[in-house]
Amino acid sequence: MKSIIIGTAGHIDHGKTSLVRALTGVDADRLPEEKRRGITIDLGFAELDLGDVRIGFVDVPGHERFVKNMLAGAHGLDAVVLVVAADEGVMPQTREHFDIVRLLGVQLGLVVITKTDVVDEELLELVYLDVAELVGGSVLADAPVVAVSSRTGAGVEDLRQQLREVAERVPERSGETVARLPVDRAFTMRGFGTVVTGTLVAGEIKEGDEMELLPAGGRVRVRGVQVHGRAVASARAGQRTAINLGGVEITAVERGMVLAHAGQLRPTQIIDVRLKVLPSAPRSLRSRARVRVHLGAAEALARVQVLEAAGEIAPGAGGLVQLRVESPIVALPGERFIIRSYSPQRTVAGGTIIDAHAAKHRGGRERAAARENLQQLQDADYAGRLAVWIAAAGESGLRRPDLAARTGWRDEILDAAIAEARRRGEVIEADGVFVEHEVFARLEQAAVAEVESFHRRAPLERGLSRETLREKVFAHAAHEVFRAVLAQAEAAGALASEREVVRTAAHRLVLSAEDEQLRERLESIYRDAALAAPTFAEAVSRAAAGNSRPPVRPEHARRILQLLLDAGALVRVSAELYFHRHALDQLIRDVRDYGAQHTPERLIDVSAFKDLAGISRKYAIPLLEYLDRERVTRRAGDRRLIL
Repeated sequence: MKSIIIGTAGHIDHGKTSLVRALTGVDADRLPEEKRRGITIDLGFAELDLGDVRIGFVDVPGHERFVKNMLAGAHGLDAVVLVVAADEGVMPQTREHFDIVRLLGVQLGLVVITKTDVVDEELLELVYLDVAELVGGSVLADAPVVAVSSRTGAGVEDLRQQLREVAERVPERSGETVARLPVDRAFTMRGFGTVVTGTLVAGEIKEGDEMELLPAGGRVRVRGVQVHGRAVASARAGQRTAINLGGVEITAVERGMVLAHAGQLRPTQIIDVRLKVLPSAPRSLRSRARVRVHLGAAEALARVQVLEAAGEIAPGAGGLVQLRVESPIVALPGERFIIRSYSPQRTVAGGTIIDAHAAKHRGGRERAAARENLQQLQDADYAGRLAVWIAAAGESGLRRPDLAARTGWRDEILDAAIAEARRRGEVIEADGVFVEHEVFARLEQAAVAEVESFHRRAPLERGLSRETLREKVFAHAAHEVFRAVLAQAEAAGALASEREVVRTAAHRLVLSAEDEQLRERLESIYRDAALAAPTFAEAVSRAAAGNSRPPVRPEHARRILQLLLDAGALVRVSAELYFHRHALDQLIRDVRDYGAQHTPERLIDVSAFKDLAGISRKYAIPLLEYLDRERVTRRAGDRRLIL
């Protein structure tokens, strides 16, 4: 059965609650104070079953002091019943409520003139004219106008038929976004615990679902689902829903929270929007103005940053604005909102969210770029919007969970948009991080240029350290992007990686004759020294002895030494001890022969090792630690076990 949500709207004491009672038999006023004072203070709910359609009514308060309560229930409406009392006609709250439903994008509805039993035909005709003037040029300009008396029942059946016809014209709700339920009421029930209610604006919620209450982020479990007092297995978009939650106390729940499936949405505090200022607003909307933002069932204070070049939006005009909210809210692109002035509280504007997780736009140049991006977002398809958001993220890129939270799209829509954006060549996936194609290409070019520059500065170095390259070129990029760019550059034949360094694929070490002689002398010195290796300074001094060329600079000699280490001719055993590979290989053979001769113990102490190698303790301890690292020996108390 089709389910829709219809909200009432109108001035205080114009008979909204009585009308709902006449239609449904339910008194939507539930609070003792409402009964005592005879006015609606908070939201009320009722259901009308018309056989082929089920209508959930949201009855709102009409007093100007309770407009924020009205706004908490006005989101997610499929249609509106604008109520005007025959004995008063159009009043201030009639106009404000009508402004609100129009700003929220409600496209369907009808007008009901109530209390027809207390006026004559002449006065009723004047009210018809009053209503026609109010709705002229709006979505309700051609809507039915039904005159009823809730007390006598006159016109109620005609109203039911008109409601059925309105319901038939209500389109199916978009299935593009994930399930979410803005909480407009929370209470406890004996034997059940915490219960939240609201209009399920998208998706489906089932018993057993794991969800979270945002913006706080507490995880909860759905213990039960009801739709208008009936237990059901699941609730669908467009239904007034009550959810029994496990894992949360009532003190942690408040109106304005959003119930969503766990891990799918994230709070935000900066949103870019397109809004329209009401012609009745007392002044232009300017930057730095403090306003009240009503989104879903939530109310939050915010500062305005007008993105238009004029720096303000005049009454009756529209434009792009950034709202910087003082407390976290849950927002998605395409959602509508209302803005009321901070004080006195008055509805002044409303609009649609374009970017729910925007960056701050400061200077004039940034605002101009923001206007261009926001226009692209408004005009683009799913894939195009993803490309804009990913491009705005720059080198940092966006991960799939970031995109899911930013868009609120269901998995199949998000996956299809990602695939299309990649097919168009607009974005590249780097190990799970999505970056703009141009950003990826620019990083690759910068990486190659940095390595080439390093080779020019240090021709004797094997290559640039990977970490140095990352710090210089990829400081603002995710590590996955760094790895993917290097892999792409290697696949293209531009770069090559060797251990912890990166070089150009064409880089080859070509030593001068003098450097080649120095390399050979250093290797010869270490080879001849065997296990009595000199310090590096001693080796350089010996290599330079009797040489007529200028003294070897230590840093230059270090580069030659590194070439020997890279080639495997020398091995670093400790901070300043280097040994020739041949000497170490022979030592390992000697130690293993010693172990074979001392089976089954296969133990050797420092003294025996010194005698075996013919060295002093100065060399013995570093060499034993080296053998431990190479898994030739393993320490066993004061001795070593030969493996």
